[in-house]
Amino acid sequence: MKKTALITGGSRGIGFGIARALAKEGYNLAINGVRDEAGAAAALNELRELGAEVAYCQGSIADAADREAIIEKAYSVFGQINLLVNNAGIAPRVRLDVLETTIGNYREVMTTNLEGPFFFTQAIGKRMAAAKQDNHAFEAAIIFVTSISATVASVNRGEYCISKAGLAMTNLLFAVRMAEYNIPVYEIRPGIIATDMTSKVQEKYDNLFQSGIALQPRWGTPEDVGKAVASLTRGDFPYSTGQVIGVDGGMLIDRL
Repeated sequence: MKKTALITGGSRGIGFGIARALAKEGYNLAINGVRDEAGAAAALNELRELGAEVAYCQGSIADAADREAIIEKAYSVFGQINLLVNNAGIAPRVRLDVLETTIGNYREVMTTNLEGPFFFTQAIGKRMAAAKQDNHAFEAAIIFVTSISATVASVNRGEYCISKAGLAMTNLLFAVRMAEYNIPVYEIRPGIIATDMTSKVQEKYDNLFQSGIALQPRWGTPEDVGKAVASLTRGDFPYSTGQVIGVDGGMLIDRL
């Protein structure tokens, strides 16, 4: 029986890179997104062409009712979830200095990037734990996709940085809790990745790469992140639960 992965935000950007990598690994895919299914059709068809059975689970992880509907759809189609990839996230609608940002900006980002993944993982983690208790051969894992912004401060999008720092702790909390069931939990921490989100600041980051911001002087790609996720799901890191895998081209290495 093929394993199934549920990927939030899986129809575009980093999430789609992860979905492509997992399709190539032989996973069936429950793809979550906020667009209607017609809007995501091209991406879903591409995943099917890679051999995956694909179910689209529309909804926002920021909304409790949507979270429940996403989970019910995924389980109704596939019967089980072996891998949860918490990838969905948003940037603030308006980048504002921390002295100027608004409660609305803050709440929207935190609800989507932190509260949503926390309770989404809680719900699926319970189901994974029950499945493991019923069948010790059941294999499962959880991955959080965060950002270098978990530790790198950007004062014009402070709410985003706080949400990712909180998600990094969420990884640790669930790693501790799920260890009882031998379900590993990991954090993937991307650097500067070429996506719709970063396209608005392309010139800024082009210049930073030229000035040596990263040891590997290029943009990261969704495929780079997908390969890291695929490696974790193959069991290549069986004794490393809770660990952070950086996909940042060496950007955070201290240098003199």
